[in-house]
Amino acid sequence: MITLTKQDLIRLGFGPTQSQNIIRMSKYHMVQQGYSYYNSKRLGRVPVHAVEEILGISLDYTPLNEVSANG
Repeated sequence: MITLTKQDLIRLGFGPTQSQNIIRMSKYHMVQQGYSYYNSKRLGRVPVHAVEEILGISLDYTPLNEVSANG
């Protein structure tokens, strides 16, 4: 499962506050789906599919470690 952080969203072009809000909403969405793991204030990483559901768009995202390993 590929996950995103606030810093990843900033690299994709979102602002810092907007990125933080997207992570918060994605965590809330995951908790509503029954994943209580995401109910942690210290957790700042969410699945890409959760962010895509919040934004309503598909993200073309490749994690940095895959880019450096392949490129």
